[in-house]
Amino acid sequence: MQDIRLKKGDTVKVIAGKEKGKTGKILKIVGDRERVIVEKVNMLKRHQRPDAKGKGGIVEKEGSIHLSNVMFVCNKCDGTVRVGYRLLDDGKKVRVCGKCQEILDA
Repeated sequence: MQDIRLKKGDTVKVIAGKEKGKTGKILKIVGDRERVIVEKVNMLKRHQRPDAKGKGGIVEKEGSIHLSNVMFVCNKCDGTVRVGYRLLDDGKKVRVCGKCQEILDA
């Protein structure tokens, strides 16, 4: 299992597959399967049976995408970058942009 360097709320761009080129925020990370669910990307239609909460019908929701098919989008570089780590002077470990070395964790 690989190291997951992305977090919920990060902006990512899809770099492979049928949704290539789309960007969105990460809604959920499925760590054991190495997949992410990105906002408004890989939309699936599911047939929902009526229940006590509401009516049924065809519901659209996001499907998962493998981690290898998305890349982090840096706000400063305005492009897709790899995410690295750096230790600060106080011993805190933070994520950094692979191109501009800007600290990503605010």
